[in-house]
Amino acid sequence: MAASNRLQRLAMQTAKRARAAAALATRQANRLLKEARRRATDPATPRKIRQSLQKTGRVLKAAGTAALAAGRAEMSRPARSRARRR
Repeated sequence: MAASNRLQRLAMQTAKRARAAAALATRQANRLLKEARRRATDPATPRKIRQSLQKTGRVLKAAGTAALAAGRAEMSRPARSRARRR
């Protein structure tokens, strides 16, 4: 009979721990959801995304221009020096 009481007590303790862990997980999920909603409704978010895309576009445009300039410089050199370089 003592073993039965001990098992019941352990089962109750385990259930309480599980309930506490579930409550903690629920609070954490609610906190994350609240933050996600705040970020989604933040009016600065679309502006930040647009600025980031514009900056990326400028970087890519500069890289493309530099590549074209390098290609033009390579083609303007005499053919002999290009052949020697290979």
